[in-house]
Amino acid sequence: MVHPRNSRCLSPGTSLGLPSAAKPMATPKPAKAEMIDPRSKGLRTLELKKPLFDAGAVTRADQALDAMGDELQVWLDADIERLQAARLRADEATWSPLAQEDVYAIAHDLKGLGATYGSVFATQIAASLCRMIETDAGKALAQRDPTLARAHIDTLRASVRDGIRSSDHPIGRALLHALEARVGDLGVAPR
Repeated sequence: MVHPRNSRCLSPGTSLGLPSAAKPMATPKPAKAEMIDPRSKGLRTLELKKPLFDAGAVTRADQALDAMGDELQVWLDADIERLQAARLRADEATWSPLAQEDVYAIAHDLKGLGATYGSVFATQIAASLCRMIETDAGKALAQRDPTLARAHIDTLRASVRDGIRSSDHPIGRALLHALEARVGDLGVAPR
């Protein structure tokens, strides 16, 4: 299975929505407008009497995620590698705001996808990193001293390597609380 970020529609060479030179685009015929008088139609209501999905939908979704388990781990590893590469680029750029945007974008992806990948812990650590560098004040602090941002990334790398998937793990809990407390003490972003 192709990683979502490597799909054809997201590749830089793909032109989305642009007609190809080989096929001329047909001119669409203008649609005839219809005037609807709301007084004659009356009020329409949305009736949601039936459930939007059946009871087995959640079970089927869980089974689909379980079937993709190995691929999800590969995707998580790939995102961690991307984050480490962004960190190295940020180190080379002395953690400039532009370099931090790259780190932030990948951390934000992990924040959103960590639980789907099976690692709620990755979601929590990535969320803490995002809170730290999402504001200009946080970026300025990270540029002066990137130690805490690096600690977040190292924690993510170690947690994936060692299989720490939730903050129920004693080491994971201690790391999460320490990192969140340090970010909170900086006062650069609301919780």
